[in-house]
Amino acid sequence: MIISLPIEDRPRSYAFYQEAFGFAPIGELAEDGVPEPLQFALTDDVRLMLIPTGGFGWVLGDHPAAPRGTSECILSVPLESEAAVDALFTRAVTAGATPIGKPTRRPWAYIGTLTDPDGHVWMLETT
Repeated sequence: MIISLPIEDRPRSYAFYQEAFGFAPIGELAEDGVPEPLQFALTDDVRLMLIPTGGFGWVLGDHPAAPRGTSECILSVPLESEAAVDALFTRAVTAGATPIGKPTRRPWAYIGTLTDPDGHVWMLETT
């Protein structure tokens, strides 16, 4: 499975996903020092592909992408403890994420929600 997200700035996103989440990039480096295509291995079977907005539009054709600030999905990262949620939340914010709300206990889980530099929503959680 490949999850694809539109991005505005390849080098910024490349650095963010390594610094914030520790994702491992895959592929050969292009002239800008960023793999092309820009992908991260999340598991053996799942990759995150970050596509510049122009290229993302080529795939969508006449179907509009959600405008910035509109969330069509939430990408969740399951973690082993509240301390792990807090630590990753802090690391992601330091790397450039924008907090939506500080980590807190909800009825279903302990969560911290933030956006990446392109506005995609990430939920860090533990039960």
